[in-house]
Amino acid sequence: MSEPFDAVVVGAGLSGLCAARRLREAGLRVSVVEARDRVGGRTLSRRLGDDVIDLGGQWIGPTQRRIRRLADELGVETFAQHHGGDKVLVIDGERSTYRGDIPSVGVLSLVELQATVWRLDRLANRVDPARPWAAPDAAAQDALSVGAWLARHVRSRDARAVLEIGVRAICACEPAELSLLHFLFYLRSGGGFMRLASVADGAQERRFVGGAQQLSERLAEMVDVTMGAPVRALEQDEHEVRVVSERGTLRARRVVMAVPPALVDRMDLSPMPPPMRDQLLQRMPMGSVVKCIAVYPTAFWREAGLSGEAMSTRGPVRLAFDDSAHDEAQHALVAFLLGETATALDDPDRRRAAVIDSLCDLFGPEARDPIHYIDQDWTRERYSGGCYVGYMPPGVMTTCGRALREPWGRVHWAGTETAVEHCGYLDGAIEAGERAAGEVLEAR
Repeated sequence: MSEPFDAVVVGAGLSGLCAARRLREAGLRVSVVEARDRVGGRTLSRRLGDDVIDLGGQWIGPTQRRIRRLADELGVETFAQHHGGDKVLVIDGERSTYRGDIPSVGVLSLVELQATVWRLDRLANRVDPARPWAAPDAAAQDALSVGAWLARHVRSRDARAVLEIGVRAICACEPAELSLLHFLFYLRSGGGFMRLASVADGAQERRFVGGAQQLSERLAEMVDVTMGAPVRALEQDEHEVRVVSERGTLRARRVVMAVPPALVDRMDLSPMPPPMRDQLLQRMPMGSVVKCIAVYPTAFWREAGLSGEAMSTRGPVRLAFDDSAHDEAQHALVAFLLGETATALDDPDRRRAAVIDSLCDLFGPEARDPIHYIDQDWTRERYSGGCYVGYMPPGVMTTCGRALREPWGRVHWAGTETAVEHCGYLDGAIEAGERAAGEVLEAR
């Protein structure tokens, strides 16, 4: 019988590939198995018209040093996200425009909106991102949903509506589904509410020339990847782990699982994980996102003084940005269906019509006739289960959260969900992969 691999990495997204590269550079014999016929996980870049567009993760922020370093190393350039001009806000059918980071609501609503953002950031600063379950008010905060907290503490209808849009935009789920403690951890991990919600000096500041997926494609050239190999089972004993996929069984001394927790729950795990880990796998669903891109002959919204950025409570589109090419060779809008609107429209033709209607509502009748249109329903992506990230409903963090990064025997956990810094982002995926690889090296 042949010698087992030193490590097998399950998942050829950014996290798994970064883990595999570090292990290989340390001299270990490593193999990566990937369920899809491509690498990149929750990044997906495709040519549409005259540009390469991103149907998955696409942005990089100013504090995300790991992804910046990797892009520089791999020779992937970035460019600034366009945001000049007025932004659009639609609340309960009322459309307005504004400039800056704070939406134009009434004076009293504006004061309450700003005060609530500050309050959330103050609460988040009391949460240790490495141990959020140990925060001073963890039990009480974890018992509440974000929606319940906002209903309790925000009186203004408009301020609450803007904050709810922000929660959906940041976490891709409904505020009523998300633990307040997990949201506070997420804010702390990413640098605060406004940094996560903003373009300028925020998480949406820059994009990748040629798309984000090429980062994974270039990393995959450095390691051994077997694609089309969905993992069905892990069989672990005191000596090794057997990774059972549709392409056969691999034996390894250690395994790095670089897939979302919800997908691990679909696998046959033997022996059963500890109760806390088992519960976590069952109770950490994925966010719900449909990402839609419409290409137009001109950037008509810019000609009307609009930036392309919009937020709305009306229609399926909750969030939109300018998605034009770095060299202005093509002009496009990217629209997001988030939370309940992402799951409500599962017929592609109906969804396209509803998205175009929403874009007309936000930007005017010139949005009616795109020359190209494409969307990606991540809720239907079998080997992601959703996007952007797995989240914790109320009651999960304080009961199961400490199992998120704890190794299970010879199995180590990667994926952006397990990141301490920039959880949910490409930068967090890199952090998690490098941490898991470090655990494997320490265990040798």
